[in-house]
Amino acid sequence: MEVPPKSVRMVNIDLWGGVECTINRVGDQYFDQLAQSGHKSRLSDLDLFADLGIKKIRYSVLWESVAPDHPEQQDWSWATERLNKLRALDIDPIVGLLHHGSGPRYTNLLDQDFPQKFAAYARAVAQQFPWVNYYTPVNEPLTTARFSALYGLWYPHAKDDASFLKALLNQIKGTRHAMQAIREINPEAKLVQTDDLGYTQSTPALQYQADFENHRRWLSWDLLCGKVNPQHPLWKYLLAGGIPEAELLDLVKVPCPPEVIGVNYYVTSERYLDEHITDYPLHTHGSNGRHRYADVETVRVGHAQPLGVQNILAQACERYPDSAIAITEAHLCCTREEQMRWLAEVWDSALFLKNQGKNVLAVTAWSLLGAFDWNTLLTEQRGFYEPGVFDVRTGVPEPNAVAKLMKDLSSNAPRHPVLQIDGWWKRTCRTLFPAPPEVPEKWCVADQAALPKTKIEPLLITGATGTLGKAFARICDERGIPYVLLSRQEMDITEEASVEKALQKYGPWAVVNTAGYVRVDQAELEPETCYRENALGPVNLAKHCRARGIQLVTFSSDLVFDGQNKGGYHETDQPNPLNVYGSSKALAEEQVLAAMPKALIIRTSAFFGPWDEHNFVYQALKTIAHKEFFQAADDTYITPTYVPDLVQTTVDLLLDEESGIWHIANSGTYSWAQLAELAATVAGLEPHPWLQPVSQESLDLSALRPANSALATGKRANLPRVEDALLRYLRATEFAFRPSEPLVDTTEDDELLAAHA
Repeated sequence: MEVPPKSVRMVNIDLWGGVECTINRVGDQYFDQLAQSGHKSRLSDLDLFADLGIKKIRYSVLWESVAPDHPEQQDWSWATERLNKLRALDIDPIVGLLHHGSGPRYTNLLDQDFPQKFAAYARAVAQQFPWVNYYTPVNEPLTTARFSALYGLWYPHAKDDASFLKALLNQIKGTRHAMQAIREINPEAKLVQTDDLGYTQSTPALQYQADFENHRRWLSWDLLCGKVNPQHPLWKYLLAGGIPEAELLDLVKVPCPPEVIGVNYYVTSERYLDEHITDYPLHTHGSNGRHRYADVETVRVGHAQPLGVQNILAQACERYPDSAIAITEAHLCCTREEQMRWLAEVWDSALFLKNQGKNVLAVTAWSLLGAFDWNTLLTEQRGFYEPGVFDVRTGVPEPNAVAKLMKDLSSNAPRHPVLQIDGWWKRTCRTLFPAPPEVPEKWCVADQAALPKTKIEPLLITGATGTLGKAFARICDERGIPYVLLSRQEMDITEEASVEKALQKYGPWAVVNTAGYVRVDQAELEPETCYRENALGPVNLAKHCRARGIQLVTFSSDLVFDGQNKGGYHETDQPNPLNVYGSSKALAEEQVLAAMPKALIIRTSAFFGPWDEHNFVYQALKTIAHKEFFQAADDTYITPTYVPDLVQTTVDLLLDEESGIWHIANSGTYSWAQLAELAATVAGLEPHPWLQPVSQESLDLSALRPANSALATGKRANLPRVEDALLRYLRATEFAFRPSEPLVDTTEDDELLAAHA
């Protein structure tokens, strides 16, 4: 099928939104996404949703929340306030009643009375809200039945075909009974039936299993539409699983076809089956009783080609010609630009099909507030967060670049330059099996062969020889972001003519300034040079970037503070530097924001990374591993920062068009000596007696350091804890710190140990 051009812009499909609202049960514990996201207590979120321009919103009035203990004990206060607010905002709610749940404690998916109990609740909802016209009584019945009654992940934790089919049929019958009850109160009510829709490919030996799964993927809609008759490919399977023939024929006789087929499509929706299990990791292995095989994402298999969202939608249109088709979930757990690329591709595919005469109705941005713990399939509550259109990590939803894209989708507004690049699922980096590519992708604009033929606005990075500059280039390669990495010879930020020439030549969408003077103690002897590099240079960039409408990020330091705070310093705390280096950074902050108020300034601290040896953590580990003495201050406190975390977050903030001063550091405050001890311990080294905690004064450094320069933030740029960062550092570091040969003669070591005992 023809691929839709990226320039497609039409206004004849709708933009919907959705809030992840799952309440699922594991054992006796319920997991509530609305509580985790904070939406349960924030009515003001609905105003933010309205600002996106959405026409409809998938919104929950969940059975487990309204009547958790007894069907007659119902609390409508939360739902009434929210649905009335949506009505006032002129947003149609598509009301969900059960979202990956098994119902309140007095029922479950295998309860023979489940359909009747559920229909009674649906009737009560319609009586409370007779004006609601759109319903998804049960979200993803097939997926929920699989997770709850075939895989045993969710309650009632069954693991057999008979339970799976009973759970599925109960949900389908419940949906039909629910819509009948609702329509007795509101005859205009429409069914929007969602489910995950993918496609399975396989090796020739497993084609029979792929065929079965490709028939099964339609079951929710086929059952509702009355398509499951004796000619259906799965008719015998259903009967063998204990489904009474009379119940299937009743669904054929009295169908409940959805007005809207809601397709939920993810990167993981398309699967590949392969009996050569040694080529795949253990967690992908499974069995159907006839073959053992690996079940992996098609997109990760180099010799397989996913159908893609456009072909999947086209299949749905062909199978259900009497229903409108909508994408009811479009979400990707990935970096910001990949989330944008995914939403844009889904939108463009839907537009293309609409333009071909297909009955495609809408695309739903899912989830507006992100989602929690889907990496463990909602079986554990670990707090793993996937940002959505808004980021809720501070407790207040903050729009990001996806929100801006949503507003631009149905207009002719130019899209962000990073959207000119295909998502990772269409690039060579998608392949993991049988092995990833040996040569990683390179997105430096100097390598023109790697880039599309059309001119692309790159990210311009200064400081080609420095730790941060190299790290930004590396992260851009990983994320598929075209860039230019410039040395001082190619652009001297202290020279206005040099800056202007480079900006004119490359036409970047943003500049990342990692250049500058970094020798803190030497700066006391070279103040003019330090001020020129750290203040004059960034101000030059700010002036020229503002004139050209180019975003700018430049870096500052925790050394702008005097150390008098007992706790961590926030972005609003007043700088009062103690040394020349800190003063140059403080002056740069002030003058850059004066020249360019929309500039982004990142304060960071004590960074360490896996791609260079010039950092405190590596030096500490190497020295201790070689059983040499290592001195570190135990009276000076900092917030260590892992370079990949710093760079990833900075790129996200640039894409989000953030501005002002931000503190980015990993969570945790340590003295230098404590950091060395922690790093050694995590690395499996014995830090004592080689680690020698000393006072800062005894190190006899030229520049004064604040006793406490720990950075804190009330913004959403919270990084993982330092311990987590150190574990990842040890897995990723490219430099060995342990001795290559074991130390045989330990006499001298023993004498040193005795002397320092």
